[in-house]
Formats: sequence, structure tokens, C-alpha cells
Amino acid sequence: MRIWPGKPYPLGATWDGEGVNFAIFSEHATAVDLCLFDAANSVKESQRIRLEEQTDQVWHAYIPGLWPGQHYGYRVHGAYAPQEGLRFNPNKLLIDPYAKSIAGTVEWSDAMFAYRLGDPQEDLSFDTRDNAANIPKCVVIDQAFTWGGDQPPKTRWDRTVIYEVHVKGLTAQHPDIPEHMRGTYSALTSPAVIDHLLDLGVTAVELLPIHHFVRDKHLADNGLTNYWGYNTIGFFSPDIRYAVSPVRGRHVREFKTMVKTLHSSGIEVILDVVYNHTAEGNHLGPTLSFRGIDNAAYYRLVDNDSRYYMDYTGTGNTLNVTHPRTLQLIMDSLRYWVTEMHVDGFRFDLASTLARELHAVDRLSAFFDILHQDPILSQTKLIAEPWDVGEGGYQVGNFPVGWAEWNGKYRDTIRRYVKSDGGQVAELAYRLTGSSDLYSTSGRRPFASINFITAHDGFTLNDLVSYNEKHNEANGENNRDGTDDNASWNCGVEGPTTDPAILELRERQKRNFLALLFLSQGVPMLCGGDEIGRTQQGNNNAYCQDNEISWFNWTLDRAQLDLLDFVKRLIALRKQQPVLRRRRFFQGRHIRGSEVKDLSWFKPDGKEMTDEDWNAGYARSLGLRLAGDAIAERDEKGRPISGATLLILLNSSHTPLAFTLPAHKRGIRWRPLLDTASLPDAEASGNLFKGGEPYAMEARSIAVLELDGK
Repeated sequence: MRIWPGKPYPLGATWDGEGVNFAIFSEHATAVDLCLFDAANSVKESQRIRLEEQTDQVWHAYIPGLWPGQHYGYRVHGAYAPQEGLRFNPNKLLIDPYAKSIAGTVEWSDAMFAYRLGDPQEDLSFDTRDNAANIPKCVVIDQAFTWGGDQPPKTRWDRTVIYEVHVKGLTAQHPDIPEHMRGTYSALTSPAVIDHLLDLGVTAVELLPIHHFVRDKHLADNGLTNYWGYNTIGFFSPDIRYAVSPVRGRHVREFKTMVKTLHSSGIEVILDVVYNHTAEGNHLGPTLSFRGIDNAAYYRLVDNDSRYYMDYTGTGNTLNVTHPRTLQLIMDSLRYWVTEMHVDGFRFDLASTLARELHAVDRLSAFFDILHQDPILSQTKLIAEPWDVGEGGYQVGNFPVGWAEWNGKYRDTIRRYVKSDGGQVAELAYRLTGSSDLYSTSGRRPFASINFITAHDGFTLNDLVSYNEKHNEANGENNRDGTDDNASWNCGVEGPTTDPAILELRERQKRNFLALLFLSQGVPMLCGGDEIGRTQQGNNNAYCQDNEISWFNWTLDRAQLDLLDFVKRLIALRKQQPVLRRRRFFQGRHIRGSEVKDLSWFKPDGKEMTDEDWNAGYARSLGLRLAGDAIAERDEKGRPISGATLLILLNSSHTPLAFTLPAHKRGIRWRPLLDTASLPDAEASGNLFKGGEPYAMEARSIAVLELDGK
């Protein structure tokens, strides 16, 4: 076999039509071996090639005559000195950090660890067993793909509706998807899924992690799996577990087909990405890739004791974003998913970790600087989960311009209000109107706030109103895992019930949550399945449940169908009413000669709220008027935007009330658009209500009325 010197860039395995260039970074290695395999399940390599060329700490070679489909891995030589942060062990075959395709999954054995399990010295010992039979192999791929006229939808933030969903969970039990396709990327291209998304009105799917991940050993030992996938080992490779045909890298084309099909339907693809840690765990974890390639470069190690890892993530390790090559890895990965895979944006798991320069979270960190100046990535949707588990890690509102954030304060405030906790109205006002207290001073807009009630992590919406306590027994940790997520009211009875009054109240509370979500300024994110009342039987930490607990059940009863119709109406209402998706914050004053202020707040007696009313803090019933003729914005062609004036009435109290409708002049009339206490919607009555007249509100209900233009 001929070996040419090759090039140090691009990193990874790159086929050029004649052969393959291999390049891998290691700052502290003394030698690197490229190992070629005939198949994914090969135990012994067919060729072992010493990489003789090294340029700027990148080891590289070019092998003419190799083709896509070639399986490979690396063995890296160097010192094994954990106290010094060095953990080289050439007995361990390693995954290429830049692998575009990874065939197979980790098969756990003691050989997956660089030290001898059970040795009194723990990770200070050294294991000589070969792990090639247990580690998945990397695969050389052909990047060619017929994208045709693929055009990213580039949906404006103010028109974006996000649907957070798991590839497998959405499709695993769908009766209208061919059985061999269920749970795969291809399933997301099926008419059944596309039609559901379009009928709902969502504009983007946010996929739980699809980067190649590892099934944790302790879960495998207990017959469970890492269903959510927050345990990444391959930042460039779509996981083969979601592929119809995983053979020799075909799943990469399958993923591209999924993206192209969703784009053709006007739906963006956002990836939930986990760049804060890897699947190798703490100092007692396995050696799979980064640890054996260059532990000291890729991981944040404890000062003065490099045997141990800084852990800002709760997973045992933290990627060292302060190292230029680790930062390059992340940026190269992000660019790859945009340029080669055509995705539209990213949600960054525990994003505060990526902003830690030393130990504090730094808004001016290199990570932010590089993203902002990048002509490709800066134009994508960038969403932060603005916290981690380290000190000072809660950073809601503190990310820089160009970023949107999962607004944890929105979630918590809305839950407390719907539960009917007192003292919420002042903060509720901020959350409903885009959280200007968090975002306006830094120059950001209302769409910096990603509003959500529920997400993959926690109760589903159905369970939020059905359970006071978590029920995670199936996870095998005696219900000790997961958070105490009882921020809602279980409507009288814990868990399943046949009591019609309790069932109706639960349905109303679901409608209340959803109504507030889609009536709020900012970007709504719907947790996939909440629109059909999906339940996890009270499990609020189903990360390890790859089964019916997590999968969507598409056999819907009457209440679920009614809820689905209600969500469709809400999203349609949001799209029809510009005042519900403003690009600028309300000012609370008259704008452009409008008859009314752009935003006004009312008490149930129809009078505007005073400072004394706000400071009282106990109100559970209030109204807000959004002036449609005072938006002070223009569309893409510079034309003024205007719309209807809406009145939103909120009653989270336990008792009905008569809400006096406000009137800024004689003859005002209001037309009901929806009422969460009634199905079908209130508009079906055709009634008009005069300003100054009472509108009857049921306990725990929300109503929306439109100013009649006649």
C-alpha cells in the first residue's frame, strides 16, 4: 500500500475521488497509528499505518486507492501519567473526533477502559487489553449529494414556531409510517409527519441530539439506554440508530434527504447539540476518543491536580473550549452541519459551560467572538440553554446579541401563575410581553426569548396537570432522579382518573398553558406531543426510556383530538395577528398618533392598573390590551405593519368573575376569538360585547377578544 505525506487540513478522513487524506490533532502524542478495517465488526485491523508526517501538531497521511466505505480508527502513543493529565494507551482503538460516519455502537467490556477495572490504584493502573472488538469503527464517506434547489426557509425569528421533538419518539408507533421506517430520519420525511407539522403550523423542528452518542455503561448494565442522546462521542456523525440503512455511511445521505424534504415543506431543522462534555465521563470513565488522543488538550482539568476533571456539566467532564484546537473542533463541527448538512440552527445544551474562559461565565469569551464574526454561523439560529451546574452558571438574560435563550424564568412564572400562586402579576407582565427586563438593555429583541412551558426534560404538559409527584421508578434509581417538578396543580387527583369534572379541569389547564404560550411575545417552543396530550405516566426524567413511556401514542381519544384542534387554532391565530409577534418591545405609550397606548393593563373592573395595583402583587385576574395599529414596524418591503387590537383576559383564580371590558371611546365593541373554558371556541356564538359590558369568565380560564372594526 502506497502512503503519501498528505495534508494537515481538513482534519478527519477526506475522500477526493482518488484516495483518502487522514489528519488528526494531538499535541502531546509521541506517535499515531492509523488502523484500517475491512468491516464494522472486524476484530483485527487489515492494515496498521504509522503516520510519519506531523504539521502544527496534526498527524497526517494520504492513501491513494482507498474508497468511501473504508472503516478505520486510531491508536495514539504517548505517556500514561494521569497525574500529569496524560492518558495515552495504544492498546485502545480510538474514534476519530472528526469522523463523518461511525458504524456500530460501543459494546461494553473491561477492555474499554485504559486502566484495570478493580485495581486498587484505579485509573493510575494500566490496561493492555485490545478493545477493537468493542469500539465502533469510523467510516470514510462520499459527501456528494444532489441538493438540487434546496433553499433554507430562513424563517424570521418573529414568525418562528419551534417544535422540540425526538426523531424516534415522534415516529416509532405511527401507524401511517411503514414499519421499517419508524424511528428513523426517513420517517420524518413521511407524509404523515410532514402533514402533522404543517397542519399544526410549526415552522421549525428542534431535534434532540442526533450526534453519535454512547449508551452509558450503567444504563446498559440495567437494561436501559441513553434515549435522549446527551452523551456525544461524534460531533460530525449523525447517529446510525436513527437510520433505515446504516451500512457504510448511507445514513449521512438519509439525514440530508430528511433536511431537504423538510425544507421543501418550509420547515427549518434545528439541532440540539452537546459541545459542553463528551461520553468519556470522569477520571474513571472509558477511553473512547478524546481522552486517548490528547486528554490535556480536550478537557478542563483541575488546577494543580490534572488527574481529575472540572465538571460544570454534571457528567464528569467538561470540554476545554479555552484550547484553540478544541474550539476549532466545535466551530468546524458547526460549519459542517450548516454547509454540508444544510441545518438551519442550533440549540446549545448547557451553553454557559462554553462561555467559561477561566471559571466564570464570560460574555466576551472566544466562543462568542468567533461565532459572531463567522459569516456562515452568525446567520443561523443560535439558541442557548443559558445555564450549567457550575457556580454562577445560571445566565438567563446574559447572552450577547445574536443569541436567543431558553427562557427558564418564563417557564417558571407561567407555571406559578396558572397554578394560581399569588404575587406573580408583575413578573407575569414581563414574561407575557417578551421579557424586556432580561433582553432590552443589551439591544436584543423580544424574539431573544424562547418561551416554553415544558420540554423534553421534565413532565409533559399532560403530566404537569395530572401529577404532584414524579414517578420515575422505571429508571431504576428508586425515584431519586429528576427534579421536583410539581409547579402546577394536579386538579384534584394524582394520576389517572375517570372523574369527568377533574378530567375537564385538567383539559382546561392544558389549554390555559398553551394559550399563554402562543399569546406571549417572543418565540414559542412546543414540546412535541403536548398537542395530543402525550403522557409519560408521571416520569419526569425519561432520558433512559426508549419505549412506550417516551414514544408518541397516535391512537387519540376525543379529548386529545379537541386539544390538537385547539393548538392548531392558537398557532393560526398567532400567525394572523401581527400584534402577537412584535419585533420590538412595547413602550406602554401612544405611538404614531394611535388612539390608545400600544400596551395597557386592566383590572377586572375595566379600569387601568395603577402602580399601587402592581405593587399589591396578589392579583390573579387581569387583562392586557395590545393595540394593533401601534406596532410601529414595517415588513420586508418597508410597508407599515398593522393589525387588529386584541384584548387578553386572564383569570387564574378558583372562582368565576365578570370582567368589565375596557372602552377608550363610545361604541367600542369586542368580538370573542377564543375562550379556554369553552369548546368549540367562543367566536362560534357570533356575539359582540360592548365596551363597559361584563364578560363572564369561568374560574381558571383565558379569553381573547378582538376590537370590532365596524
